[in-house]
Amino acid sequence: MPEGDSVHQAARRLHTALAGHTLTRFDLRVPRFATADLTGRTVLDVTPRGKHLLMRTEGGLTLHSHLRMEGAWKLYAPGERWRGGPSYEIRAVIGTAGHTAVGYRLPVLELLRTADESTVVGHLGPDLLGPDWDPGKALTNLLAEPGRPIAEALLDQRNLAGIGNVFAAEICFVLRATPWLPVGELPRPERAVTVAKKLLEANRDRPVRTTTGRPDQRLYVYGRAPRPCLRCGTQVRRAYRTDSSGKHTRTGTGARERPTYWCPTCQTGPTSPASPTSPTTPT
Repeated sequence: MPEGDSVHQAARRLHTALAGHTLTRFDLRVPRFATADLTGRTVLDVTPRGKHLLMRTEGGLTLHSHLRMEGAWKLYAPGERWRGGPSYEIRAVIGTAGHTAVGYRLPVLELLRTADESTVVGHLGPDLLGPDWDPGKALTNLLAEPGRPIAEALLDQRNLAGIGNVFAAEICFVLRATPWLPVGELPRPERAVTVAKKLLEANRDRPVRTTTGRPDQRLYVYGRAPRPCLRCGTQVRRAYRTDSSGKHTRTGTGARERPTYWCPTCQTGPTSPASPTSPTTPT
């Protein structure tokens, strides 16, 4: 699941392969930009911003993409078979003499002027893995709505950028707070910012994400219901996260509901009205 750490890694791979090289192929398979052709231009850099990717080219144009739940960029050498998915899932093919970057299942893909990047990423809070990281600003943003559930506040990219569903659940576990505890009720709310930074930094270069440091059990609670908590042995619970309007959080039209996980013993605070009274089946 793409979050700030995996997006950072994808940007680094794309930058290493493409930056400084001339485009020999530029094929965007979305109606609005299907006729765009940047062949002959040089890729200047590929920069992550939260969970967004910005591929800048000479001439002042930027290819903006967002991976959301299922998107991925894959790199291939000349003649190498493309194995990222069926051809109908390909949304972008960006080629140089040495590499071809193929974008699969990209829900957001657009070409814009580099000078207008703020229109797509200007709303983001401080980037946990970026040069603009500002823990004080991130904390101020989180506490601006003290009654908001901590998981919801962490997932709001306007507060701090880079946290997705996995990290939100894991951060709440480390904080010993249920995902529904109001952020203003955290005993030490600054720890939310510190823990978020620590976990994403620890995973920025890891091929396999982990929050526990254990090779046999990579995550504390996410995806673990109804297995035992690694800390206390209580069965981990799962419930669908709800937003402030009380509606189940979904991603995309007809997409899966996004669950959250917690330990009812290790984490204190309110639970979702939709949360089960007994452990759920394995996920």
